[in-house]
Amino acid sequence: MTARGPALPALGGRGPSYRERVADALRAALIAGELRPGEVYSAPGLAARFGVSATPVREALLDLAKEGLVDAVPNKGYRVTAVSERQLDEYTQVRALIEIPTTAALAGTAGTAALAALRPAAEEIVGAAEAGDLIAYVDADQRFHLGLLALAGNAHLVEVVRDLRRRSRLYGLTALAEQGRLRASAEEHLELLDALLARDREAVHAVMTRHLGHVRGLWAAP
Repeated sequence: MTARGPALPALGGRGPSYRERVADALRAALIAGELRPGEVYSAPGLAARFGVSATPVREALLDLAKEGLVDAVPNKGYRVTAVSERQLDEYTQVRALIEIPTTAALAGTAGTAALAALRPAAEEIVGAAEAGDLIAYVDADQRFHLGLLALAGNAHLVEVVRDLRRRSRLYGLTALAEQGRLRASAEEHLELLDALLARDREAVHAVMTRHLGHVRGLWAAP
Protein backbone atom coordinates (compact mmCIF):
# COMPACT_ATOMS: atom_id res chain seq x y z
CA MET A 1 0.00 0.00 0.00
CA THR A 2 1.12 3.53 -0.64
CA ALA A 3 1.00 6.11 2.10
CA ARG A 4 -2.02 7.80 0.59
CA GLY A 5 -4.17 4.68 0.95
CA PRO A 6 -6.27 2.57 -1.40
CA ALA A 7 -7.52 3.89 -4.72
CA LEU A 8 -11.28 3.82 -4.29
CA PRO A 9 -13.94 5.25 -6.60
CA ALA A 10 -15.74 8.47 -5.75
CA LEU A 11 -19.42 7.87 -4.92
CA GLY A 12 -20.78 11.35 -4.26
CA GLY A 13 -24.42 12.04 -3.53
CA ARG A 14 -27.11 10.36 -1.47
CA GLY A 15 -29.60 7.56 -1.93
CA PRO A 16 -30.93 4.34 -0.41
CA SER A 17 -28.59 2.21 -2.52
CA TYR A 18 -25.43 3.81 -1.22
CA ARG A 19 -24.83 1.21 1.47
CA GLU A 20 -24.89 -1.52 -1.20
CA ARG A 21 -22.81 0.51 -3.64
CA VAL A 22 -20.18 1.29 -1.03
CA ALA A 23 -20.13 -2.34 0.14
CA ASP A 24 -19.64 -3.54 -3.44
CA ALA A 25 -16.79 -1.07 -3.97
CA LEU A 26 -15.15 -2.19 -0.72
CA ARG A 27 -15.46 -5.85 -1.72
CA ALA A 28 -13.86 -5.09 -5.07
CA ALA A 29 -11.05 -3.22 -3.31
CA LEU A 30 -10.49 -6.21 -1.03
CA ILE A 31 -10.38 -8.67 -3.93
CA ALA A 32 -8.07 -6.47 -6.00
CA GLY A 33 -5.71 -6.03 -3.06
CA GLU A 34 -6.28 -2.27 -2.74
CA LEU A 35 -7.25 -2.98 0.88
CA ARG A 36 -4.56 -5.22 2.32
CA PRO A 37 -4.82 -8.00 4.94
CA GLY A 38 -3.78 -6.94 8.41
CA GLU A 39 -4.27 -3.24 7.68
CA VAL A 40 -6.80 -1.34 9.80
CA TYR A 41 -9.09 1.11 8.01
CA SER A 42 -11.46 3.61 9.60
CA ALA A 43 -14.90 4.48 8.29
CA PRO A 44 -14.10 8.25 8.19
CA GLY A 45 -10.88 7.60 6.28
CA LEU A 46 -12.59 5.44 3.67
CA ALA A 47 -15.54 7.84 3.51
CA ALA A 48 -13.19 10.65 2.52
CA ARG A 49 -12.01 8.57 -0.42
CA PHE A 50 -15.59 7.69 -1.44
CA GLY A 51 -16.77 11.28 -1.23
CA VAL A 52 -19.70 10.36 1.04
CA SER A 53 -20.49 10.60 4.74
CA ALA A 54 -19.07 8.04 7.13
CA THR A 55 -22.51 6.52 7.81
CA PRO A 56 -22.93 4.40 4.63
CA VAL A 57 -19.27 3.34 4.86
CA ARG A 58 -19.69 2.31 8.49
CA GLU A 59 -22.84 0.35 7.57
CA ALA A 60 -21.06 -1.30 4.63
CA LEU A 61 -18.17 -2.32 6.88
CA LEU A 62 -20.67 -3.96 9.24
CA ASP A 63 -21.96 -5.97 6.27
CA LEU A 64 -18.42 -7.03 5.38
CA ALA A 65 -17.76 -7.99 9.00
CA LYS A 66 -20.81 -10.28 8.95
CA GLU A 67 -19.39 -11.89 5.81
CA GLY A 68 -16.07 -12.48 7.55
CA LEU A 69 -14.15 -10.19 5.20
CA VAL A 70 -13.07 -7.73 7.92
CA ASP A 71 -12.79 -7.82 11.71
CA ALA A 72 -13.74 -4.96 14.02
CA VAL A 73 -10.88 -3.37 15.97
CA PRO A 74 -12.33 -1.43 18.94
CA ASN A 75 -11.82 2.34 18.74
CA LYS A 76 -9.78 2.03 15.54
CA GLY A 77 -11.79 0.62 12.66
CA TYR A 78 -11.74 -2.64 10.75
CA ARG A 79 -8.87 -4.99 9.94
CA VAL A 80 -8.94 -6.83 6.60
CA THR A 81 -9.11 -10.59 7.13
CA ALA A 82 -6.14 -12.55 5.80
CA VAL A 83 -6.71 -15.40 3.32
CA SER A 84 -4.28 -18.32 3.31
CA GLU A 85 -2.78 -20.00 0.27
CA ARG A 86 -4.73 -23.14 1.13
CA GLN A 87 -7.99 -21.22 1.29
CA LEU A 88 -7.33 -19.65 -2.11
CA ASP A 89 -6.66 -23.12 -3.52
CA GLU A 90 -9.89 -24.47 -2.05
CA TYR A 91 -11.98 -21.56 -3.30
CA THR A 92 -10.60 -21.93 -6.81
CA GLN A 93 -11.10 -25.70 -6.81
CA VAL A 94 -14.76 -25.32 -5.86
CA ARG A 95 -15.23 -22.57 -8.44
CA ALA A 96 -13.72 -24.79 -11.14
CA LEU A 97 -16.05 -27.66 -10.23
CA ILE A 98 -19.05 -25.35 -10.59
CA GLU A 99 -18.15 -22.77 -13.24
CA ILE A 100 -16.36 -24.80 -15.91
CA PRO A 101 -19.10 -27.39 -16.61
CA THR A 102 -21.92 -24.90 -16.03
CA THR A 103 -20.45 -22.37 -18.45
CA ALA A 104 -19.62 -25.05 -21.03
CA ALA A 105 -23.22 -26.29 -20.91
CA LEU A 106 -24.46 -22.78 -21.75
CA ALA A 107 -22.99 -23.21 -25.24
CA GLY A 108 -25.98 -25.41 -25.95
CA THR A 109 -28.67 -23.80 -23.81
CA ALA A 110 -28.20 -20.04 -23.48
CA GLY A 111 -30.10 -17.75 -25.84
CA THR A 112 -28.14 -15.71 -28.34
CA ALA A 113 -29.65 -12.41 -27.19
CA ALA A 114 -28.89 -13.17 -23.54
CA LEU A 115 -25.26 -13.96 -24.36
CA ALA A 116 -24.91 -10.89 -26.57
CA ALA A 117 -26.22 -8.74 -23.70
CA LEU A 118 -23.09 -9.63 -21.72
CA ARG A 119 -20.73 -8.13 -24.29
CA PRO A 120 -20.81 -4.60 -22.76
CA ALA A 121 -19.61 -6.05 -19.43
CA ALA A 122 -16.83 -7.98 -21.22
CA GLU A 123 -15.79 -4.77 -22.97
CA GLU A 124 -15.85 -2.91 -19.65
CA ILE A 125 -13.36 -5.44 -18.30
CA VAL A 126 -11.02 -4.75 -21.21
CA GLY A 127 -11.46 -0.99 -20.77
CA ALA A 128 -10.70 -1.20 -17.06
CA ALA A 129 -7.60 -3.27 -17.81
CA GLU A 130 -6.36 -0.66 -20.27
CA ALA A 131 -6.95 2.10 -17.71
CA GLY A 132 -5.34 0.12 -14.89
CA ASP A 133 -8.51 0.55 -12.83
CA LEU A 134 -8.40 -2.61 -10.72
CA ILE A 135 -11.57 -1.97 -8.74
CA ALA A 136 -13.58 -1.36 -11.93
CA TYR A 137 -11.97 -4.47 -13.40
CA VAL A 138 -13.06 -6.66 -10.49
CA ASP A 139 -16.56 -5.15 -10.49
CA ALA A 140 -17.11 -5.71 -14.22
CA ASP A 141 -15.55 -9.18 -14.02
CA GLN A 142 -17.98 -10.20 -11.31
CA ARG A 143 -20.99 -8.83 -13.19
CA PHE A 144 -19.93 -10.69 -16.32
CA HIS A 145 -19.35 -14.08 -14.72
CA LEU A 146 -22.34 -14.00 -12.37
CA GLY A 147 -24.54 -12.78 -15.22
CA LEU A 148 -23.29 -15.67 -17.31
CA LEU A 149 -23.92 -18.23 -14.59
CA ALA A 150 -27.41 -16.81 -14.03
CA LEU A 151 -28.31 -18.01 -17.53
CA ALA A 152 -28.17 -21.56 -16.17
CA GLY A 153 -31.28 -20.77 -14.13
CA ASN A 154 -29.90 -21.83 -10.73
CA ALA A 155 -29.95 -18.89 -8.31
CA HIS A 156 -28.34 -20.91 -5.49
CA LEU A 157 -25.38 -21.77 -7.72
CA VAL A 158 -24.89 -18.08 -8.48
CA GLU A 159 -24.89 -17.17 -4.78
CA VAL A 160 -22.34 -19.88 -3.96
CA VAL A 161 -19.97 -18.54 -6.62
CA ARG A 162 -20.63 -14.94 -5.55
CA ASP A 163 -19.55 -15.83 -2.01
CA LEU A 164 -16.43 -17.65 -3.22
CA ARG A 165 -15.45 -14.69 -5.40
CA ARG A 166 -15.85 -12.28 -2.46
CA ARG A 167 -13.48 -14.40 -0.39
CA SER A 168 -10.85 -14.66 -3.10
CA ARG A 169 -7.90 -12.29 -3.45
CA LEU A 170 -6.24 -11.19 -6.69
CA TYR A 171 -3.10 -9.55 -5.36
CA GLY A 172 -1.27 -10.17 -8.64
CA LEU A 173 -3.58 -7.80 -10.54
CA THR A 174 -1.39 -4.82 -9.65
CA ALA A 175 1.71 -6.44 -11.11
CA LEU A 176 -0.16 -7.47 -14.26
CA ALA A 177 -1.43 -3.93 -14.76
CA GLU A 178 2.03 -2.43 -14.19
CA GLN A 179 3.56 -4.88 -16.68
CA GLY A 180 0.89 -4.16 -19.29
CA ARG A 181 -0.29 -7.77 -19.21
CA LEU A 182 -3.75 -7.30 -17.72
CA ARG A 183 -5.40 -6.64 -21.08
CA ALA A 184 -4.50 -10.14 -22.33
CA SER A 185 -6.31 -11.67 -19.36
CA ALA A 186 -9.22 -9.28 -19.83
CA GLU A 187 -9.65 -10.29 -23.46
CA GLU A 188 -10.31 -13.88 -22.40
CA HIS A 189 -13.81 -12.71 -21.52
CA LEU A 190 -14.47 -11.72 -25.12
CA GLU A 191 -12.90 -14.98 -26.29
CA LEU A 192 -15.22 -16.90 -23.96
CA LEU A 193 -18.27 -15.00 -25.18
CA ASP A 194 -17.37 -15.60 -28.83
CA ALA A 195 -16.97 -19.34 -28.16
CA LEU A 196 -20.39 -19.43 -26.48
CA LEU A 197 -22.03 -17.62 -29.38
CA ALA A 198 -20.32 -20.04 -31.77
CA ARG A 199 -21.84 -22.90 -29.75
CA ASP A 200 -18.39 -24.43 -29.39
CA ARG A 201 -18.64 -26.27 -26.08
CA GLU A 202 -15.09 -27.62 -26.20
CA ALA A 203 -13.65 -24.15 -26.78
CA VAL A 204 -15.74 -22.74 -23.91
CA HIS A 205 -14.47 -25.48 -21.60
CA ALA A 206 -10.86 -24.77 -22.65
CA VAL A 207 -11.14 -20.99 -22.16
CA MET A 208 -12.81 -21.32 -18.75
CA THR A 209 -10.19 -23.83 -17.60
CA ARG A 210 -7.39 -21.49 -18.65
CA HIS A 211 -9.15 -18.45 -17.18
CA LEU A 212 -9.65 -19.98 -13.72
CA GLY A 213 -6.09 -21.28 -13.83
CA HIS A 214 -4.95 -17.67 -14.09
CA VAL A 215 -7.01 -16.74 -11.04
CA ARG A 216 -5.02 -19.04 -8.79
CA GLY A 217 -1.77 -19.47 -10.62
CA LEU A 218 -1.05 -15.84 -11.40
CA TRP A 219 -3.57 -13.31 -10.12
CA ALA A 220 -3.74 -14.67 -6.59
CA ALA A 221 0.04 -14.46 -6.14
CA PRO A 222 0.82 -12.22 -3.15
